[in-house]
Amino acid sequence: MKAFTYERAKDPVGAARAVASQSGAKFLAGGTNLLDLMKLQIETPVHLVDVQDIGLDKIEQTADGGLRIGALVTNTDLASDQRVRRDYGVLSRAIVAGASGQLRNKATTAGNLLQRTRCPYFYDTSKPCNKRKPGTGCAAIGGFNRNLAILGVSEACIATHPSDMAIAMRLLDAAVETVNPQGITRSIPIAQFHRLPGDTPHIETALQPGELITGVLLPKPLGGRHFYRKVRDRASYAFANVSVAAVIGDGFQRFAFGGLAHKPWRVEAAESLSGANAIADAVLAGAKTTPLNQFKTTLTRRTLSAVLREAQA
Repeated sequence: MKAFTYERAKDPVGAARAVASQSGAKFLAGGTNLLDLMKLQIETPVHLVDVQDIGLDKIEQTADGGLRIGALVTNTDLASDQRVRRDYGVLSRAIVAGASGQLRNKATTAGNLLQRTRCPYFYDTSKPCNKRKPGTGCAAIGGFNRNLAILGVSEACIATHPSDMAIAMRLLDAAVETVNPQGITRSIPIAQFHRLPGDTPHIETALQPGELITGVLLPKPLGGRHFYRKVRDRASYAFANVSVAAVIGDGFQRFAFGGLAHKPWRVEAAESLSGANAIADAVLAGAKTTPLNQFKTTLTRRTLSAVLREAQA
């Protein structure tokens, strides 16, 4: 691990200013992803700004009946909150499906949204990776890419986004609230928050330099029945080959998918269709597979079918 300096921020705007004022600075919250990347010298920040003391650790009711989740609310606290369990069950289930209990105790809401891909070539500094070092190439294309993306891919990157929580947030039409170094706030729809790789896979979100996530806003509850089905290579502590988040109620249905793309994948037009095959056809339109990951198209269909059967039961 390379040497770095460290400070503890006292408020959100001060934290944003501290990161913006020094090239190579990073925010530090739970650190469950960043510190691992620093040990491998994939991330090499020169300065860390610890945001754990700035007070963004509450879950609050909003005037329209939704919830505002502070950026520093831990995954454990979010998944176990009675309001989340009652009204946003898909979110609670998605969080519990990820990582381990120890990591969920430390990992934060904002950090979960910002965690970086688990592509093996991103983690292997001896291999080229456009996400890690722009312009060097993508070793995953033509390499071992069994668990990598089939939707929204580019010639520069076929990595997937690893978050389970983000899939549920996308399904629920959450919005990411931020503040910049000038104290200006904004709300970013989560559909626009994560970027597809294109020619710049190292730019992963819509955040500007120094912009700090302060919370996530959930709209009022959808009702209906909530499902999260995750298919992975082992029973726990593994990332999704395919995951399906769903809310199904009287006269409506919503679906979001994980393990397929560089961002949570949702095709709203598919939600007006009937039957697993028709929905899957719309979701998988334009899929680009490799010999190693083409199984994901069949697995997506089967996982979606299983969710629909469970809903009908």
